[in-house]
Amino acid sequence: MVREDVFNELPEDCISSILSLTSPKDTISFSLVSSFLRLVAASDFVWETLLPSDYNKIIDKSVIPLNYSSKKELFIRLCNSILIDGGNKSFAIEKSSGKKSYIISAEELSLLYGEEPDHWTWKSVPESRFSKVAELKVICKLKVKAKLRTSMLSANTNYGIYFIMKISDRAFGLSSVPVETSVEIGNRKDVHTATLDHRNGEKDLPEEKQRYQRVPYEREDGWMEIELGELFNGGDEDEDEEFTVSLKEVKGFHVKGGLVIEGIEVRPKH
Repeated sequence: MVREDVFNELPEDCISSILSLTSPKDTISFSLVSSFLRLVAASDFVWETLLPSDYNKIIDKSVIPLNYSSKKELFIRLCNSILIDGGNKSFAIEKSSGKKSYIISAEELSLLYGEEPDHWTWKSVPESRFSKVAELKVICKLKVKAKLRTSMLSANTNYGIYFIMKISDRAFGLSSVPVETSVEIGNRKDVHTATLDHRNGEKDLPEEKQRYQRVPYEREDGWMEIELGELFNGGDEDEDEEFTVSLKEVKGFHVKGGLVIEGIEVRPKH
């Protein structure tokens, strides 16, 4: 328990320095102790240290200019996500830790035959955060890939990487053959097998078992997701390595269609 009398005897800059070494969650807890601590905990000095070090570069890429009166207000705004890079990425920070997360839109992904209208339809849907999603019309071999950089992520953080999707009412062939998912960086590769459409036979699996078996489960935003793999970013934010995320068929080819892709999310994993 925080003793109010102890902290009230400390200089304000000392308390600010202490809070800057904690987490956003801890800072908010401290602010509830007294009106004095609440004032200190709301300072720009404290919240500047809790924001990502490259937050200025990120907000400069926002589709809509951000207006804020304090660094704490900016932190709260970024917890709710913003669109950046021409609307092709969504950025947010985790409220409890300040760690960075991204959603990469389907338009930023490499889809096999993605530019061929006989295979894919690019369309707007009201439930997506992006202007367009990709819907698979028909294809024999499915391959989705993204190349990302570790410099965009928070350092010393374990990340989960997720494929955001839906299955249309007209879907077919998606449960015929499992797909291989992978996250690769340097000589390290995290590989798993997943099922895109588990509606025939595994519909009633508990959510935790769905995650373990790499089948789609529902997100809070109404989309479905499959975990593709994970990555520990142990380097400094100034270091930069490329990593590749993929979802592909590796065993046989079957005609399929009806997969709707919104994008790939990279977020801290707990």
